[in-house]
Amino acid sequence: MGATTVDPGAPALATAARVWFGATAAVVLTGLVIQVPVAMDNEEGFFPTPVTRGLNVFAFFTVQSNIIVGVTTGSLALGVATHSTVFRALRLTGVVAITLTFIVFHLALRRLQDLTGQAAAADFLLHTASPILCVSGWLLFGPRGLTSWRIVALTLVFLLAWGVFTLVRGEIVDWYPYGFMDPNEHGYLRVTVNLVLIGSTFVALAAGAHAIDRRLR
Repeated sequence: MGATTVDPGAPALATAARVWFGATAAVVLTGLVIQVPVAMDNEEGFFPTPVTRGLNVFAFFTVQSNIIVGVTTGSLALGVATHSTVFRALRLTGVVAITLTFIVFHLALRRLQDLTGQAAAADFLLHTASPILCVSGWLLFGPRGLTSWRIVALTLVFLLAWGVFTLVRGEIVDWYPYGFMDPNEHGYLRVTVNLVLIGSTFVALAAGAHAIDRRLR
């Protein structure tokens, strides 16, 4: 028996939902299309060649979160999203990860940079517009009923995979996307504590989203 597709609701609501989800996916795609060439042209970065600088963009939590948001909202816009465990986990992961991205960036990182031109545009799309559209779309249109405590637990798969990838890759290339992940600067004990704190926040946000989803249903 094949997986059933997600039904956003009544026809008028379904149309509005698809437009919103499509706009969210378009914002993510536009932000990435701008960001990669900007990174490739930035000769002040750590990596020596345009290709390595461009590929390095995808090591950032922000970018990976946006990719998940883009894939899930794009699937909803096209009407190909399913009730599968994989999609349900990715949908909640995207909402939680992009929320964490928005909070951390605007509370701690935004004032540390001074961007202009295309770099500023990409920064706005990926750190501000995408999170607002994603979370607002989830609150307004759902789809509801895709969360559970099992799905909440599965959101940690992404966070654990990103943490392991970042630490292993960092040892190989001697570069870390965020200072709090650098064991050369803080030691592995402190980095582990940082990851536990992030993981706890991630789970708390996922649990909160599940609670909200049940009330909105």
